[in-house]
Amino acid sequence: MTANNVREHAAELPLRKAFPKKFFALASLVVLGGSLGFIVVGCGSNEAAARASSTAAAKPCGDRMFGQIKSLVRKGDQFELRFDPAWFTSGLTANTAAAEDGVVPPGQPVPNDNYVVDEGHRTLLYLVPASAHVTVLTNTKNAGNLYATPVTVAELSQLVEGKEPVKLFEGLDTGFWARVHVDTVCSLDQQYHP
Repeated sequence: MTANNVREHAAELPLRKAFPKKFFALASLVVLGGSLGFIVVGCGSNEAAARASSTAAAKPCGDRMFGQIKSLVRKGDQFELRFDPAWFTSGLTANTAAAEDGVVPPGQPVPNDNYVVDEGHRTLLYLVPASAHVTVLTNTKNAGNLYATPVTVAELSQLVEGKEPVKLFEGLDTGFWARVHVDTVCSLDQQYHP
């Protein structure tokens, strides 16, 4: 698609009124630049470039997967994670899998519209930098409210060992969502399970 085609099709979009002409000119440059193997960086003010840069840095890295933390042990300046991956399913997928496993009668929904399928218990080894983003579920700030509370990887390691550096809302067996880039975990976030 050429820059001219982008401009022509942009006029047909119902969102046209919501975006100024500068947006479509920039989009044309990005599409054109992307088709030529480069992307134009630095269009607009330095403030806009800084916002775009900080937004890009804030995006989670790697693939997202669900599973159980089996161990998290410090090794030098980082940690080694043993992670048992599983599928966190919802909707028709969850209902069918649960029925096939004999957990619910065929045609019946699963409680809370989710079902975890864990076909095996092989653990995979990942590296976790001490600076990785980690959240666990707590409600200590305000009784009755649930919070995704940031903790350090070292604190999560203590929780996995059965210690209590923070009081959890529910046990770690609810599972975690991990963002992984190749062999390194960027983030771990505990899943709420009613």
